[in-house]
Amino acid sequence: MATTSANLDGATYRVRLRDLEQRVDELKEKIRRSHTRLSLLSDTILSGAAGGAKAEIVLENDLSGAWRLIEAVVVFDGAVQYKKTDDTGVLAAQRKIPIFSGSIPAGDHTVQVLLKLRGHGFGVFSYLQGIEATVKNDYSFTLTDGKVLELRAVAWEQGGPTTPVEEQPAIRFVENIRVLGSSEDERPPEATPVTTPAATKDPAPAVTQPKADVSAGASTTPTPAAPSGQVGGSVGAGTQ
Repeated sequence: MATTSANLDGATYRVRLRDLEQRVDELKEKIRRSHTRLSLLSDTILSGAAGGAKAEIVLENDLSGAWRLIEAVVVFDGAVQYKKTDDTGVLAAQRKIPIFSGSIPAGDHTVQVLLKLRGHGFGVFSYLQGIEATVKNDYSFTLTDGKVLELRAVAWEQGGPTTPVEEQPAIRFVENIRVLGSSEDERPPEATPVTTPAATKDPAPAVTQPKADVSAGASTTPTPAAPSGQVGGSVGAGTQ
């Protein structure tokens, strides 16, 4: 009876061992497939980034001395890309601030800009001193694969002479789209310039002083050159 029980335990052990080995093999296969899918996904992401789109966003400050920029916030597709507060004048002195430069998926995108300004008036505009204003604007665009968007968010003063100074600060957007892989410095090859030679002027006739004839009986005073148009004429007087 004990022998039968031992044989049964051995048979059960072998069955369980084969079952465990089978499960291990299945787990190895799943790991291999997961690794393959991960590699394919990685290749897809990398290829998509290489052949996708790109955005370059810059904040420019074209405000006059009547306003000082004390805070700037730029949000791109819901994510804050730039946020700075400064009332010492350092932020206001920056005329161009890089905000974002990188690859983005093709499709619709939105840029939101919020600026806080403080009046820095003088003279007739001294009433602006200490006044604060908040201006904001947003810009939406659609970008396709293989394109680069250069977007400038420009703080400026709109209106004319009759526009109240406190209503002049505004934000405008200027965009430029180019092909991915090109550069703003690249230009189509220009035609080789053809240099047209300047009209050639006849040189003025050289005035040659005649040599004096020092032979016997000849005058040592040089004879003036014959006037233009005359042909012939003796050089030394008394020469036969």
